[in-house]
This record gives sequence, C-alpha cells and structure tokens, in this order.
Amino acid sequence: MPFYHQLGDIPKKRHTIFKKPDGNLYYEQLFGTEGFSGMASLLYHVHRPTIVKSIGDVHKVAPEIAVDHNLKSYMFAGMKAKPADDYLESRIPVLVNNDCYIELAAPRKSMTDYFYKNADADEVVFIHKGKGVLHTLLGKIKFAYGDYLVVPRGMIYQMEFFGEDNRLFIVQSFSPIYTPKRYRNHFGQLGEHSPFCERDIRRPEYAAPVDQKGDFLIKIRKQDRLHHYTYGTHPFDVVGWDGYNYPYAFSIHDFEPLTGRIHQPPPVHQTFEAANFVICSFCPRLYDYHPESIPAPYNHSNIDSDEVLYYVDGDFMSRNHVEQGYISLHPAGIPHGPHPGAAERSIGKQETSELAVMVDTFKPLKITRQALDLVEEGYWKSWVEE
Repeated sequence: MPFYHQLGDIPKKRHTIFKKPDGNLYYEQLFGTEGFSGMASLLYHVHRPTIVKSIGDVHKVAPEIAVDHNLKSYMFAGMKAKPADDYLESRIPVLVNNDCYIELAAPRKSMTDYFYKNADADEVVFIHKGKGVLHTLLGKIKFAYGDYLVVPRGMIYQMEFFGEDNRLFIVQSFSPIYTPKRYRNHFGQLGEHSPFCERDIRRPEYAAPVDQKGDFLIKIRKQDRLHHYTYGTHPFDVVGWDGYNYPYAFSIHDFEPLTGRIHQPPPVHQTFEAANFVICSFCPRLYDYHPESIPAPYNHSNIDSDEVLYYVDGDFMSRNHVEQGYISLHPAGIPHGPHPGAAERSIGKQETSELAVMVDTFKPLKITRQALDLVEEGYWKSWVEE
C-alpha cells in the first residue's frame, strides 16, 4: 500500500546497530518487491529469519485446465464448492491465466500447525462469510463479512477463523496489487474524487513478538509447487518494522459508489489494479436520476477483456436468476448484457441493494477441472426469449 506505516521498535537510522536488552543485535530484513525498486518495509527480528532446519516434501498445486480456448458465457454455483477443514486444501482454482488465479475457498478450521507464504503472488482474500483474525509477521488484522484482505507476496501468515462457516473469494495476482493510479495525486495520496480514502484502509495492529525456538512448519507456494520448510524459530518474532509494504484490510461496505444522471460504466466501481486486470466493487447505491434513464447496464462487447462477477448479496437487477456465491464469466469477443426483461424492470427504480466483486482480465481466462463441477448448465443461452 503506497503510504508509510510503522509499528513496534525500530532504530533511528536504517542499516545501523540495533541492540536487544541483553546487548546482542536484532536482525534486520528488507521485505521488498520488484527487486529493490518496488514497495518495501524493514523488519527487525529477535532471531535470524534464515534458520532452516529441514526441507520436506514438494507437492504440485498447479490448476488443472479443462477449457483452454473459451468463447462461451458461464455461470458457476460457487456455494457448491465443498468445505474442507484445512485452509489450503479448501482453496480451489476456478478461472486462471498468466496474470491471476481466481479461487474459491470454504475452510472450516483455523491454521494452527503451520504457517503459509505465497512467494509468487499477492493475494486479495474477500470475506463472503465468516470472521476472524489474519495473523502475520507484521501484526494482526481483524476481518469480517465484506472485507478485502490484501496480502503482499512473501508475507508469512496464518488465518484464524471464529467459526466453521467460512466462504472466501480469492484472487492471486502475479503482479503487485495497487489502488488505482487515477485515484491518487502526484504524491500518492488518494484524492477527493476517489471512492475511498486512507481512513478506510485498516493497517496491521501491533502484536508482541513471539520469541520461541523449535520446529515451525512454513508451507511456501512457488511456481505452482507447495514446499514444506521447517524453520528453527517462530516467524512472528518481529519487534518492529516500518515502510510501505504490508498487509491491510478494506471493507467493501466502505466503498462509496459514484453515480450520475445516466448509467455509469464499470470503471467507476474499480477498487484495485494490477498488471492486466482490475478488481471492482458493486455496492448498494442510488440509481441514475435522469428522468428517462435506464438503470440496468446497456449491452456491451467485451472485445479486450474477460469479465468475471462474483455475486455476494442483494438483488442483481441485470440477471433474471442469481444466487449468493454465483460466478459469471463473460468472455472477450462476444457481447453480453441484461437478461430479457431486466432493462424494462429497472426503469423507474430508485436504488439497488446489489453487492458483488468483479474481476476484469485483459487476457483470456482458462476454466479449471474443478470449475466444471460448479457449472449451471445452459447459462450461455439464457438470453433467448421464450
């Protein structure tokens, strides 16, 4: 996130002596992206963060592709994704390309016997159901329904859930996740025209360092492999840190929709951006106020992007039938728009209660084998008037 934050104890100058109470040194670590040119933070550990005691199994976790070259609209029933006790085992890829993986997860249990690090991708974890705490080496973040958790690549973390009914919509991004550039001024501050501001972004809370030696399993995802590393010290032994690279939370309920006299295009809903895709938030809002406006979206051709919409809650006015957790895919190259009768029904309506997350990719998405188990058959012909 492009603004400065600090937690805990740090020395006055970077790369200088920083002593523990017993006179020994704390161990400094640069946690950065894009070589030494991207966002970075400096961490100070009780123990060296490099003590590997053993290296275990390596498992393939690459998505299994079922449909490679797709030009058909799909609807997936996301709530049919089966829950699993383990956080990582519950995650199933649905739509993927070289820029992002779009996943569903329904974990029942907290992560207690291992830690996780995604060394390939930033993760945006949308909380559809459930609440808990994201524990990281930079602090903790409480989360609940409607939160986006943005976890930078390389961040070691554990998810603690307060119950077993949890539903997550996850986007792995193989480029850094940023707030949209057009929302920010020359200095990086979110401007007055932005639908959210820095006050809405929840940064980590301080968590006391864990000074423990032993065997600590960290599962590391790298190049679609899951590596099992056992470290000799607890990874959450950071006494302090500062910088720009850290996890944060943003609630979809804090997104302030931009409206107008006539229907506004999807970019007004943009929340995050990455290389070759964007993430948008469709939130409850007043409808267009031109006396002859049609609130439902107009038909449009996705010539350059695949459009994915994850339906969270409310009545989505452009669809004749949609349920919580449904995922629609409208691929680049063919037009799509409101279902028959939806535009007519929308005329005269004052507001919408819809809540959804959209991912627009600028390269085609592939459909996984697991996704085929969730397909609602016949969606592609649901625009045929009977």
